[in-house]
Amino acid sequence: MSVGGELLIESESSTHAVDLESGFGGEVAARSPLQLFWRRFRADRVAMASAIFLIFLIVVAIAAPLVVKIVGVSGPNVQNPNDLGGFGQPTGPSAAHPFGVDELGRDILSRVVYGARVSLEVGIIGTAIAAIVGTVIGLVAGFYRRWADTLLMRMVDVFLAFPVLVLGLGIGAACGVFGCLKVGLFGSRFTLIQPGLVTVIFIIMLSSFTYIARIVRGQVLSLREKEFVEAARSLGASNTRILFREILPNLLAPIIVYSSLLIPLNILLEAALSFLGVGVRPPTPSWGGMISEATPIFNTAWWYMLFPGLALLLTVLAFNLFGDGLLDALNPRGTR
Repeated sequence: MSVGGELLIESESSTHAVDLESGFGGEVAARSPLQLFWRRFRADRVAMASAIFLIFLIVVAIAAPLVVKIVGVSGPNVQNPNDLGGFGQPTGPSAAHPFGVDELGRDILSRVVYGARVSLEVGIIGTAIAAIVGTVIGLVAGFYRRWADTLLMRMVDVFLAFPVLVLGLGIGAACGVFGCLKVGLFGSRFTLIQPGLVTVIFIIMLSSFTYIARIVRGQVLSLREKEFVEAARSLGASNTRILFREILPNLLAPIIVYSSLLIPLNILLEAALSFLGVGVRPPTPSWGGMISEATPIFNTAWWYMLFPGLALLLTVLAFNLFGDGLLDALNPRGTR
């Protein structure tokens, strides 16, 4: 490909720039795999716009108290009956409340901003834990095969057989009041899973690690037969060193890509659980919980459902487009 009088010769390991005017004897400039990734990702304007939006959303979520203070609205749980209508009904967008207020007089803009915290925490933390658990299971199953592969993959199949929402409803109902997985230690009892955000993250981990485990297992079955693994084994490397120093680095790209595509699914799962009443507990603001609360009054207070719904839509869309951009940049010759 010719760009600006130079011939760019791209390969998996490097890209060489050759000056066309001076012939093929010019200086050769090599690019690292990271530079190649950034060059391809930067050329995808949709993915770049999605990345900028996600960075903005993360900053807003982290600085939620400061954002609410700058905008000049009340906190997410502050109830102000004076902001309601003459008959106690919620009022729509205005200069004092750009997104309007709900039936309790709470500012919707403030609750949408704080709700971003819940969605990002659940999506990112839950997916990260699921990726770690799935990666370890996939590594062990794919590398050792035989009984380890059979045992671990049948366990994964059992979790895949459960409908995600039914599993979430069951665990959420069981852990929603008093918590679950109580263990005794030194005469005391501890609850490992508390109601609320921790329960949602636990549900997301159970429903997401299976996909990562199957993907990693398939990759490890192929990588373990490669020449560099045989070379490491011939040099006396242990199985642990081969797994974590030779095979795992070659799995980082697919793990990152598929994890980024799981985040929006997990955000939607949290919204669905909150909508069904087994997610984040009130009065903590959650986009799914806000949509659930707005359902009975949607015909008279459309703004209460519109703004958290738009926030959820844009966030999930941005994560999906960002994940697609990562997939194209890290594996430009791959097929979907």
